[in-house]
Amino acid sequence: MLLPERIGVVGFQGDVSEHIDIINSIRRKGGIDVEAVEVRKPEKLDGVSGIIIPGGESTTIYKLTQNYGIYDRIKSMANDGVPVMGTCAGLILISRETNDERVPGMGILDTEIRRNAYGRQINSFIDNIKIDEIGDFQAVFIRAPVISSPGRSRVMARRGDEIVMVRQDNIIGMTFHPELTRDTRIHEYFLGLMEREGYISSGR
Repeated sequence: MLLPERIGVVGFQGDVSEHIDIINSIRRKGGIDVEAVEVRKPEKLDGVSGIIIPGGESTTIYKLTQNYGIYDRIKSMANDGVPVMGTCAGLILISRETNDERVPGMGILDTEIRRNAYGRQINSFIDNIKIDEIGDFQAVFIRAPVISSPGRSRVMARRGDEIVMVRQDNIIGMTFHPELTRDTRIHEYFLGLMEREGYISSGR
């Protein structure tokens, strides 16, 4: 009996349940046979086919991923080809340069970031953006960072002149929160990376 593909959602803080719910909704509507699991310990990463680092408070998430021993494990798995998606604070963690000594980036995405560039949470907003390979998308920005340089990553979406979503091989990152909408297309795109990178298993 084939088991569903497992997506690990880093579960210390932030929009954890929202990412889990959207992955599970894809399964319910007849997409890829997949389930989301909350990750707080290294052993929870065993056998996962993809990893999501959610939005939240980047300094807190960084500190806890280090304390619980999953920061370096995620970096190693990404370098081995496991797809990783970082949203908002997650994007900060996976970037090369965060411009904040409290949150050294993993460097698995060759981007430079400015944290909280849009201001305080009161300055949050929703805007329509156009994403390559996906189309128009209502993006939710909450204390969003800004991608000041995409480096070697490919720009997938902009908001005006601002870069808001990038991809580099098996890694995607965005400054907004796709998990706070009912639109599953970004998560479906991410699940598609597992197949392209050869991380759809034939059973466990």
